[in-house]
Amino acid sequence: MADFKRAKEGNQDELIEKIVYINRVAKVVKGGRRFSFSAIVVVGDGKGRVGQGLGKANQVPEAIRKGVERARKDMKKIALTEASIPHYIDGKFKSGKVMLRPASDGTGVIAGGPVRAVLEAAGVQNILTKCQGSNNPHNMVKATMDGLRRLRSVEDIARLRGLAAEEMVA
Repeated sequence: MADFKRAKEGNQDELIEKIVYINRVAKVVKGGRRFSFSAIVVVGDGKGRVGQGLGKANQVPEAIRKGVERARKDMKKIALTEASIPHYIDGKFKSGKVMLRPASDGTGVIAGGPVRAVLEAAGVQNILTKCQGSNNPHNMVKATMDGLRRLRSVEDIARLRGLAAEEMVA
């Protein structure tokens, strides 16, 4: 039993956890204000798996822990090339829109706060992004995740069309 736990802990150490945004919210009650916290967290392995989660609690560490837990459950594989994304795509969530464009080697991650956190956790090294519409961190993270999850690799598209990947490129 202890060996299984150690192996599980070793696996979790490889994950990149990024806290995107912590918000303090107040509920007005008879005696004054009650404060609680919400935390948006992104978790990735840096190799193409990424997830996001929202945790809410009365203390910040507990909110972060809940966010990380939900983000780990939300982790999904995304299509990546060696250092960038396979093609241009727009991610949308409510009024937030994120344009994701592949970039050549040496460009780096050109992205704002919430989008940068998602891309770095996913392991993208070269990309150009632009946020349009809402700049709310909740919407930006979810729009970026939408775009990344809708990416398709050359192999995926070739399989759908019943061709070899070499035929698609040529």
